[in-house]
Amino acid sequence: MELRLTDKEHDLLLEFLQERHKHLLHDIAKADHHEFRAALRERCNMLEGVLEKLQVPVHSAA
Repeated sequence: MELRLTDKEHDLLLEFLQERHKHLLHDIAKADHHEFRAALRERCNMLEGVLEKLQVPVHSAA
């Protein structure tokens, strides 16, 4: 899948996802139930993967 964003859109999306990542880490730390914590951790890992992809500079072949 390819998603084309302007620089401003990219920055906004990155900002939103980083904020959600912080909240997930907080929720994981507060979670008492092991299965719930594991599910949150899985979501957090997926989000970290998306954040890594967004932070890699993309060079277009223009």
